[in-house]
Amino acid sequence: MRPGNIISYILYFILFFVLQVILFRNIALFGYALCFIYIGYIILFPITTKPVPLMLIAVSFGLLMDSFFDTAGMNAFVCVFIAYIRPYILKVLTPAGGYDATAEISVSYMGFVWFIKYAALLIFIHHFIFFTLEAWNLGNIVTILIRTIFSTIFTLFVLVLLQYFFKRSDNY
Repeated sequence: MRPGNIISYILYFILFFVLQVILFRNIALFGYALCFIYIGYIILFPITTKPVPLMLIAVSFGLLMDSFFDTAGMNAFVCVFIAYIRPYILKVLTPAGGYDATAEISVSYMGFVWFIKYAALLIFIHHFIFFTLEAWNLGNIVTILIRTIFSTIFTLFVLVLLQYFFKRSDNY
């Protein structure tokens, strides 16, 4: 997504919403791996996006997901948390020269390795919190970790695939 392009944000919103609700709603690989592709909408916002507006977008998107998945605010909570910690993750992963003011978060712009580190970390945190809330305790920590790891891999794979599928030639 490009900074300042509201149309692309709306299109991405629709894309991630439709993919999650229609395509990935009932897919579970090996009984453990779920694809929460909707989280990509939050993590792909430009680096310059301020935390508070992103948290407002995240809570709205999370509540919309909760209404379709009957998850009683779990998606909203985790989405807001991801939007909240995102600046800290970006700070930890800042390249030596810093970020370009117009930098967009994508595989093609930031590089494959950087994008994998960034997205995998946020997706793992999202999934771990979500599955912990779903289990409602840490008594099933092994199951929570297995589901988190496999779902992170699945979601990350689909997100990277989408990056290549919707690659824009004017970015390179």
